[in-house]
Order: sequence, then C-alpha cells, then structure tokens
Amino acid sequence: MRLPRLSDIQSAHSRIKPFIHQTPVLTSQQIDKIFDCDLFFKCENFQKVGAFKFRGATNAVMSLTSEEKRKGVVTHSSGNHAAALALAAAMNDTRAYIVMPESAPVVKKNAVAGYGAEITFCKPTLQAREETTRIIMEKTGATLVHPYDNFNVICGQGTAALELLNEEDDLEIVIAPVGGGGLLSGTSTCVKGINKDIQVIGAEPLNANDAYISFTTGKLTPSVNPLTVADGLLTSLSELTFSVIRRNVDKIFTAKEESIIACMLLVWERMKIIIEPSSATVLAIIKENPDVFRGKKIGLIISGGNVDFRKLPF
Repeated sequence: MRLPRLSDIQSAHSRIKPFIHQTPVLTSQQIDKIFDCDLFFKCENFQKVGAFKFRGATNAVMSLTSEEKRKGVVTHSSGNHAAALALAAAMNDTRAYIVMPESAPVVKKNAVAGYGAEITFCKPTLQAREETTRIIMEKTGATLVHPYDNFNVICGQGTAALELLNEEDDLEIVIAPVGGGGLLSGTSTCVKGINKDIQVIGAEPLNANDAYISFTTGKLTPSVNPLTVADGLLTSLSELTFSVIRRNVDKIFTAKEESIIACMLLVWERMKIIIEPSSATVLAIIKENPDVFRGKKIGLIISGGNVDFRKLPF
C-alpha cells in the first residue's frame, strides 16, 4: 500500500491551484479569550462546493489519463464529495456518474444535478450503493473516485494544511475533523512532513468514535449505526486512511453532541461565518479539554459550511 508523502501533496497543490480557492485563515480575539489560546481557522467553508472535498476530487480527476477522462468518473455519496466530484468533472470536461441514496436531502440532490452529473438513485444501504456503482462501472468503464479511500483524494485534501502552514508557520498544534479519514490523513502527512514537532490531532464526535477506538486499540474498528449531528463524520476509516493516521497523528479526541452544537453556534455568532457541525468538532474538543490546549497556538481545519437551514441543531 502506497502512503502519501509531503512531496505528493505539494505536487497536488501545484496541479489544482488554478482551479481551487485559496481559502482565508481567520481569527477571533473573542474566541481566543474564551478558550485561552491562539486559534487560526482555515476556512474551507469558503471552498468551491462549500467544503474541502473539492480539493481531493479535483486532484483525482486531474490525475486521470486522457482515456480515463473520456470514460468518466463514478462515486457513491450523498454529501459534499458528490457535489465536489460533479463540479471537478465538469471543469475538466469529464462525465460524472453519482450514485445517491433515495433518502439524500433534496438540497444535496439539487446541488449535484446543478453541476451536471448523471445521478442514479438507490436504496439507502451500503450494499445497494456499492452494487449500483459496480453496475455503472461495468457499463461505462468509469473510474471510481472514492470519497477518502483514494491516494490522489488524500493528497488533494492535504493541500488545505499546506496553505495554512505557508501562512502560519509557527503553530504548535493542527486539528482536523475525522470521519473516513481523508482530510486527517492528508493534513497529518503534510504537517509532519513540514515539521515533526507540530502535534496533529483528530476531532471526532463521541457518538461516531470509530477512529478514536481504532487509534487507541491499534485495530481497525468500523462504526455501527453512528448517530450524530455531525453528519459529515458518519463514515468509518479505511485500511489506507487508518495506516496514514497511525503513522502521523498524535492523538484523537472525541466531543459530545452538546459541545459540537455550542461551538457551531459560537462561531456563527462571534465570527459571522457559517460552519457545519462536522467543522465545529475541532473547537468542541478544545472546549472539553481546556488543560490540553491552554496557551497554545493552534490551527483548525474548518472542513465545510453546508448546512440545511431548515434543520438547524440550535
């Protein structure tokens, strides 16, 4: 199994830079005061499609051969990766086939369709998603671009941390959310490649804590029916992302639902920016572990800002 290196992330950044937004790094004196540390928010909620996922999808599509591009790309996703791959494919004149569960939110179905993807709906089970994807691949020859279990996707996701450290090179800690592990894998590979002394920490909902369990036991343990407001972090690690995380990540902390919701609201109110619950986990672990983070200079990867305004948790 080939694991990404810093040079792979630097190559990915050169490749995708003309197509992505270099998102801002924002600060808040009020929030710094509340948590008694210096926080630097890398705001991927301002990325195209409203999430970091566009980085990995773009790198994956741009790494295809011309023959692969001609046949298109396929994935199964009901969330940000579906929209990211649809837009990345459209920008590279490549066809995107997206398998979505029938139960996916209408707002997400509309977003993916709006980017020109061909959507196939299936029953809301992993088996149905994988089987439908396999049939499309056999029929079209399209290349599977997995949301996180993909070398080029991980390298693309790591470019957010690369930009963060280019702007703030004296951070002591970098925190990223962890679901399937693509973002944390890319972030940790980049950070440790630049400076091994910077701590890399994963943030995960307590109600979907498979990464925490896998990391602490050393044995890959998938989630069973996770239920959390942080809907972007419901997926479990893959062998690839688990291998990267075991090598590069220092710790994984979990956060309770009430902390995630409180921190999401705090950022909305104090910083006037929209972040989704998954993004708020990085601040929630600081809230729950004040002694660990007090006085530190910390970079936070804000993963996205796609929220259904009709179903706010506060």
